[in-house]
Order: sequence, then C-alpha cells, then structure tokens
Amino acid sequence: MLDHVTLRTADLEGTRAFLETLLDLKPGYRPAFGFPGYWLYAGKEPIVHLIPGRASPVDRRGETIDHVGFRLTNYQEQRGKLDALGIPYSTMDLPELRERRLFVETPTGILLELVFREGESSGGA
Repeated sequence: MLDHVTLRTADLEGTRAFLETLLDLKPGYRPAFGFPGYWLYAGKEPIVHLIPGRASPVDRRGETIDHVGFRLTNYQEQRGKLDALGIPYSTMDLPELRERRLFVETPTGILLELVFREGESSGGA
C-alpha cells in the first residue's frame, strides 16, 4: 500500500492551491520540519506532501517518477470541473479494465493521472 507521495515544486503555493481545487485535498497537520511545505489530506490521511524544489523543466525521459495516479469517482463531474476551470487535459479509456482516465499537469508540469472505475460514483481523492 502506498502511504503518500512527496512532490517538489518551485511554486509551493500554486501547487497547493491547484491540488486543493482539483482533488479536494485539504492542508492539515505537518510536523515542524526546518523547511516549508504542506501535507495535503484526503479525509484523515496525508497523501500528498509538498516541499520546495528548484525551477527546472520536467523531463520524463530520464530516470525519474513519471506521474502520480489518483483514484477518483464521478468522471463526468470531474471532467466538467476541469472544463470550468480551463485546465487542459487528455483522456484515455480502457474498456477492458472498465476504467477511464484523465491526465492533467500541475502549474509546474507534474503529470497527474486521474483514474475512474465504472460503478464508482461517490467520494473523492
């Protein structure tokens, strides 16, 4: 079981606001580390940690984590939310898995995959 993901970003506040809006994550308790950051919660669990990073282009060709996937519900609602916010995305349907996917990038270019399974219609990140 994956516990959390830590994302480095040159735009700490923008990335926090983006993930709060897109995934309904909420900032919560974070230990008093000697550097800034946020722990973003889905319910009672801190699933995304944000810490400062240098501004540099995202290059997925090298040895790195390519993207982070989130299981969500309400595909049409989420797609409408992206449209209303003017957030570009691409789609992928995998009927053999009974899944639909939306791909979006954070303001600094981190790729997020939003995965929706048929039959799951309520809840969030």
